Amino acid sequence: MPLEAVMIVVDNSESSRNGDYTPTRYDAQTDAVNIIFQNVVQGNPESSVGLMSMAGRGPEVLVTLTTDQGKILEGLHRTKKNIRGSAHLSRGIQVAWLALKHRQNKSQRGRIVIFVCSPIEEEESDLIKLAKKMKKNNTSVDFVLFGDIDDENQKKLESFNREVKSGEGSNMVVIPPSSKLLSDQLISTPILLGEAAAGGSGGAGGDAAGAASEDFPFGIDPSVDPELALALRMSMEEEKARQEKRAKEEAEAAKKESLEDVKEEAGESEPLLGKDGEPSGSGSKKDDDKPGKSDDGDKMDTS
Repeated sequence: MPLEAVMIVVDNSESSRNGDYTPTRYDAQTDAVNIIFQNVVQGNPESSVGLMSMAGRGPEVLVTLTTDQGKILEGLHRTKKNIRGSAHLSRGIQVAWLALKHRQNKSQRGRIVIFVCSPIEEEESDLIKLAKKMKKNNTSVDFVLFGDIDDENQKKLESFNREVKSGEGSNMVVIPPSSKLLSDQLISTPILLGEAAAGGSGGAGGDAAGAASEDFPFGIDPSVDPELALALRMSMEEEKARQEKRAKEEAEAAKKESLEDVKEEAGESEPLLGKDGEPSGSGSKKDDDKPGKSDDGDKMDTS
């Protein structure tokens, strides 16, 4: 998976108290946030996740970018005691973008994941302007729309999604109430599976369930067995990373071995001058030191 910095924005408005999602809309978000955190961090250990709320008096950064799931859980628990008011979607997106802008690792791709389960008060034109700003700053925005799934909410988010979408990323999923947990349905969406997931603009529906197996990654329909599809995808990515690491190690070992095989040419290791300052090699010095060679001719006759 890509190297990412992800800000997750939860909807802690009064609408999140509703029990049409098991056990409540807010608790359903809590489980889904944990799934997203694990998917991001396990996909790339250098990725990080932050947490925000967007209701009450205004958006609040609960946890800055981190790889510690305990901090995310603590932030979710703290926010559960602060469910009130209405959601501030536009301000929430802008605060999340500012948090990503000041991330330490600039090589991380900025991404915002927003849960929306309450009426959207912003005008559609204002959301479109904000979407263009996010696109200009290379920040993808994912929406999880559940709870208040009326035509007006969906139309506003679809308009935002059309403007912000650029290549991979910036997905919108609509998840209606069902007997399944919100987190279980989220597993089979493009937000976790990427663009390979079928029905990217829909929810976790099963329109694609009857398609041929070759239409899905690994031959598994994510809507039929989302956990297996996610496990296979992560396993493939881990195996790919291991193969790349092994290839790199083998290349380095081969390079090192080739350098060791290069031998110095004969005589290159000898110094240019001997210890007495004379040229080294097979010169006269060695001949002078041989037995039988004497300096008798230079000696003075003292007899």
